[in-house]
Amino acid sequence: MAVREESKGSVDVPANAAVDARGVTRRYGEGETAVDALRGVDLEVRSGELVAVMGPSGSGKSTLMHILAGLDRPTEGTVEIAGTEITQLDDTQLTRLRRKHIGFVFQFFNLLPMLDAEENVVLPLSISGEKPDRAWLDALLTQMGLADRRRHRPSELSGGQQQRVAIARSLVTRPTILFADEPTGNLDSKTGGEILELLRASTDTYGQTTVMVTHEARAASIADRVLFLGDGLIVKEMRGASQSDVLAVMNSISS
Repeated sequence: MAVREESKGSVDVPANAAVDARGVTRRYGEGETAVDALRGVDLEVRSGELVAVMGPSGSGKSTLMHILAGLDRPTEGTVEIAGTEITQLDDTQLTRLRRKHIGFVFQFFNLLPMLDAEENVVLPLSISGEKPDRAWLDALLTQMGLADRRRHRPSELSGGQQQRVAIARSLVTRPTILFADEPTGNLDSKTGGEILELLRASTDTYGQTTVMVTHEARAASIADRVLFLGDGLIVKEMRGASQSDVLAVMNSISS
């Protein structure tokens, strides 16, 4: 499907794709009761790009993220991550791919209460039997504002600090792509703004490719591109969109 694109300033990103999805359909149920959450989505996310996905409730944005991340399988279509077609991989192969290539940040922090901040951050490496690069870990904790909180357990941290730990955990393996699902949804406005700044900085500083599902216009406005879903399809794409631009599009596709 041709996607209409509006540009508000150029975005210089590499041409190579971190994620490439073609003809992605997701159907739930069968026969007359079947529901198509996605209806043939084509999508490319280039390396070093921050892409926001927005849409009304039921538009398919969370389903799309889950399929791109290998957490769900499409009914039809293909998804490639770092050149590997993932839709035919078995569960073990998918687990290995996610460990190597994918980081996750969710609305809820999902930290282990018995571990301190640093232990939670390095958990993905510990599970894989790897040791952290100390210089990278120290730089990451400093970037996230956690250098003086590394020995604190989650119960000793604020909500914003816990989300910083979750972001650092998602980045410690240097994933090909980071998926963020409503990363500010459980935070107050000020703290949410700080988290958005960190996500933007991870792209600008580390070249981290990120796909963020959000319902907040402020969150979408930090992205290089915003993709708007409606009824299981990408109905509009914008670059360099302001909050007012995002709100105007959301109002038009929600009415």
